[in-house]
Amino acid sequence: MRPGERLLMKVSATRGFARTAPYVIPALDRAVHRLTRGKVLLSARMLPGVVLTATGARSGLPRRTPLACIPEEGGSWLLVGSNFGRPGHPAWTGNLLRNPEAEVSWRGRDIPVRARLLSGEERARAWRAALAMWPPYAAYQARVTREIRLFRLERR
Repeated sequence: MRPGERLLMKVSATRGFARTAPYVIPALDRAVHRLTRGKVLLSARMLPGVVLTATGARSGLPRRTPLACIPEEGGSWLLVGSNFGRPGHPAWTGNLLRNPEAEVSWRGRDIPVRARLLSGEERARAWRAALAMWPPYAAYQARVTREIRLFRLERR
């Protein structure tokens, strides 16, 4: 574990973090990502991350969202719709349900992907991988009654 990672995990599992992080972290990530032409995400210093560009479910407009991800062998990614342990599903998950064709910015490259909501044993395996990478996901799930959505993004 890197220095400070244990403290960050502990802090990120708190309700206070869940109230403030959704406003601060994505805004900082978007700004740094734009300024570095897609090469840097601040949050990716602790967790792997992508910037997801999905079509808005209601607006039909492109929506860019920086997200933690779990890179998989073979070039796919898992995304966890935790919403920092807040009650509602994050908007990006609804966008992918409505419009699964999307794009990720990964290490400075834009890659077309197709999203698939996971269920059953496939979801259970992905959830175990998510918890192994970021144990605070368990605290997020414990705070909400909804099942946290997990998506696999595969290259098109």
